[in-house]
Amino acid sequence: MAQRLIVIIILLPIALVAIYFGGWFYALMILAFLGIASWEYWRMFTQGGFRPSLAIGIGGVVLLWLSRVLFNFNYSDLLLTLIVLSAMAVHTIDYERGVDCSASSFAVTLAGVMYLGWIGAYLISIRSMPDGLWWTLTILPAVMWADTGAYLIGKRFGKHKFSPRVSPKKTWEGYLGGILFALILTPLIAACWHLFTPAVTPLDGLIIGAVIAVITPLGDLGESMLKRQFGLKDSSNLLPGHGGAMDRIDSWLWAAAIGYYLVWWIK
Repeated sequence: MAQRLIVIIILLPIALVAIYFGGWFYALMILAFLGIASWEYWRMFTQGGFRPSLAIGIGGVVLLWLSRVLFNFNYSDLLLTLIVLSAMAVHTIDYERGVDCSASSFAVTLAGVMYLGWIGAYLISIRSMPDGLWWTLTILPAVMWADTGAYLIGKRFGKHKFSPRVSPKKTWEGYLGGILFALILTPLIAACWHLFTPAVTPLDGLIIGAVIAVITPLGDLGESMLKRQFGLKDSSNLLPGHGGAMDRIDSWLWAAAIGYYLVWWIK
């Protein structure tokens, strides 16, 4: 717990400053997390006997990140086409050279690029929206409220397993506690931001908090599923007490993508 708190004390101010100023400072912070997560993903599957392409994995993530920074969603079709064709070419050559798992590795490479590159770039998209500062500071904290509630309530009252095989420590009591925390705290923080912009209202916070808390635990479970297949506890030891970059952004990826479309829907 002490290690976790130290990491939070160091990283949280940096993250808040980056979110506040936005621009390249924020974009580069996101790229750092996505790039490290891509390496962790590659290492995880490589240790599991697959041969994903590190160059296409990280290169594809960088291209999708850069395109979202510079062009929003424009040219995404071109980039995705190039990434798919490049991945198939590389893995076909690997198979010719004797790599028997090339077909599976082709799928693994593309899955990593899509998950960490395409979905991860929504962290750029929400900050780039009109009033993106305030939406980002509503959507991402909703994940934190849900995680905090799930931990506190689950530790105190948790008895019924939520996902015994994927994440044995998670309970239904914790899950419901996370929803409760998000339903209470997300509208409150949205009410604070309403003092600075009329775009964000407590009702928006309630909707965002509810949806984020209900759905984004699947991001955490999904990453746990990847680790469980290969017998790993954490994606890496990058952050003492927290694991790796993938361990930190698993729910954020879901929150960013879902939150982006929620904002367009409610507005």
